[in-house]
Amino acid sequence: MADQVFLSMWLRGFHSRNALAYFQKALQRFPFSKLAPVATLRLYALEYREPPVMEQRFEEELDASEIIAAARHFQNPDVAYLVETFWETMQEIKGEWRLWPARVTLACFGPDFDSDLGDHIRIELGTDGQFLPGEESNLVAIRANVRSILYLTKDFRDHLPVDKITIWSDSGENLAEALDLALGEHSG
Repeated sequence: MADQVFLSMWLRGFHSRNALAYFQKALQRFPFSKLAPVATLRLYALEYREPPVMEQRFEEELDASEIIAAARHFQNPDVAYLVETFWETMQEIKGEWRLWPARVTLACFGPDFDSDLGDHIRIELGTDGQFLPGEESNLVAIRANVRSILYLTKDFRDHLPVDKITIWSDSGENLAEALDLALGEHSG
C-alpha cells in the first residue's frame, strides 16, 4: 500500500499573529501547477473532525495573496488553513513519462490547533511511489521528482525562518534513508 509523503516545517518566532504571513510566503514559493491552476482553501477550527468553517475555490492564475486574504477573515490561533491544489511531477501517462499535475495539500496550523506533530506548515506531497523507485519505475523520472522536493526544501530554507524541516511518510519510515538506499541500489 502506498504511503503519503509529507514535508513538515517548524518556524522560528511562529505565533498566531504571523502564521498567515509565513503561510503566504510558503504559498508564494510553492510551484503551483500550470496545467491545473486550481486550488481550494479550507479552514478547520479546533480539529479536523469538525466540518470546515470556510471553503473557497480559486481558479486560473493562483495568487497567494488572494488565498491569504480570504483566510484572514477567519484568523484565529485554533484554526488550520489547508490549500488543496496541484504541482507537477513526472508521471507515467498512457505509457509515456511526462510532467503531470499531482494533488498536493499545503497546511498551516494555528498554534492552538491540535496538530499531531506540532509542526507549523505541512505539505502532503503525494504518494511514495512518485519518489521511491519500484520494479517498474523510470529512475530518471523518480530522480526528477526527488530533485523537486530538494529544490522546494532549499527554497523554503532560503525564504522562511525555518528552524527544522523534515520529510516523512505516514508509515513513519525515514524517507531520507529510504531514498538514499533506493537510489543507490538503482544507480549502478
